[in-house]
Amino acid sequence: MDIFLDPSIWAGLLTLIVLEIVLGIDNLVFIAILADKLPPKQRDKARLIGLSLALLMRLGLLSLISWLVTLTRPLFSISMFSFSGRDLILLCGGLFLLFKATMELHERLENRDHSGDNSKGYASFWAVVAQIVVLDAVFSLDAVITAVGMVNDLPIMMTAVVIAMGVMLLASRPLTNFVNAHPTVVVLCLSFLLMIGLSLVAEGFGFHIPKGYLYAAIGFSILIELFNQIARRNFIRHQSHRPMRERTAEAILRLMGGRREARAASAEPQVENHVESPVNLPKEAFADEERYMITGVLTLASRSIRSIMTPRGEISWVDATRPVDDVRVQLLDTPHSLFPVCRGELDEVVGVVRAKELLVALDHGINIEAFASASPPIMVPETLDPINLLAVLRRAKGSFVMVTNEFGVVQGLITPLDVLEAIAGEFPDEDETPDVIADGDGWLVKGGTDLHALQQLLDTQGLVNPDEDFASLAGLLIAQNDQFPRAGDVITLPPLTFQIVEATDYRIDLVRITKLHVDSDEEE
Repeated sequence: MDIFLDPSIWAGLLTLIVLEIVLGIDNLVFIAILADKLPPKQRDKARLIGLSLALLMRLGLLSLISWLVTLTRPLFSISMFSFSGRDLILLCGGLFLLFKATMELHERLENRDHSGDNSKGYASFWAVVAQIVVLDAVFSLDAVITAVGMVNDLPIMMTAVVIAMGVMLLASRPLTNFVNAHPTVVVLCLSFLLMIGLSLVAEGFGFHIPKGYLYAAIGFSILIELFNQIARRNFIRHQSHRPMRERTAEAILRLMGGRREARAASAEPQVENHVESPVNLPKEAFADEERYMITGVLTLASRSIRSIMTPRGEISWVDATRPVDDVRVQLLDTPHSLFPVCRGELDEVVGVVRAKELLVALDHGINIEAFASASPPIMVPETLDPINLLAVLRRAKGSFVMVTNEFGVVQGLITPLDVLEAIAGEFPDEDETPDVIADGDGWLVKGGTDLHALQQLLDTQGLVNPDEDFASLAGLLIAQNDQFPRAGDVITLPPLTFQIVEATDYRIDLVRITKLHVDSDEEE
């Protein structure tokens, strides 16, 4: 054992251990990918058997150094290429590695099931072990030839091989778990195997590719993949800070797609294909009305009460100070069934009454204010969340709630129908016209139209800004110039153009909206 006292021997041993570990990494990667084809309980066993057989092969080959030397002698020649036993082994191993890596890449890129659930079809244990043994033979030959070329002492070679295999056994399980947990890493490792297989084939034909070139390419790819994993981890961490409801709504909206995407897809050249593509299923599974309602439900919580309520200027209310005959005519001429009863002005709400009950009370000479006070109004602040508003509407039992600001001024009222319209679209009353009317190549839109509904109807984005205080089309247009636009003014917010059709000094009544014309070349 005097040889272990020589410093040069120790230096050679350490160098050889490092090289053996580096040369064994590709073997570990291939074993990790093959082990994933087995049931979870058999993976550790296959990995240990594969590495143990690799150790035995390398020790056996080292003990046959004299035979290894003969493997480098040419056996036959074809044209300008001569082949030795070593060349044939490397050539067969390289071709096998190219075949297996290509098949694995095909399975991964075709998106076949690699989730590891109970329904997964696992490979045969001994079939996987046999593949590991074949590749072990190729990689063992490469490692042993490297050892013979670096060190002249057989004990040093065997010691280095044993230590290197021990390190690989310890690192095999973490490496296997990491590779199988990251799909992009699996594809990267398979590309490494393709590159290594190509280098083995080249070696078999006598073309020597320096290992440094291969390891430099692998190292650079691993560095890029490291950046990719860091970016993915930061993205997941950022997503985890977002509310679950927001992430779920966003995911469902992506699954549903949109009419704009459907039109873009229909504009592409159609290829006749009788196989139904799963990618197209989400677009076909939802009709426009269904998509509209689902979007309305998912965005309800992010809306403000102001975007749902009937605004103050459109409220039909009963003035208790007016003559009884005028009140009776108002009740008969208005299609609403519920009215707020006020004392002189809308902010002085006395109660909420049903039209037919109030008519009966008037016929019996009952005082309007006294009759309305028996049903006091339900008041909510304009800052209330729409989801919490639903509980208030349930307590109202078919009535409506009044919305006030911080100063107690009535801003509007909300009925269950208003919530339904926020989800399913507008349901105009008999005395109302629709908020949006198609007009040639554009739309005529009321100034008080809700931006959420308008954005869905026009199939566009960017009209709603959660940071802004306005909820109507008029508020959006006023915010662009910080003043009231006049009739005839045109405001452009790509991809839409807004032309003011009717307006007063304090209100925008009607707007014509058209989409900007985009040339087909610009679209492409």
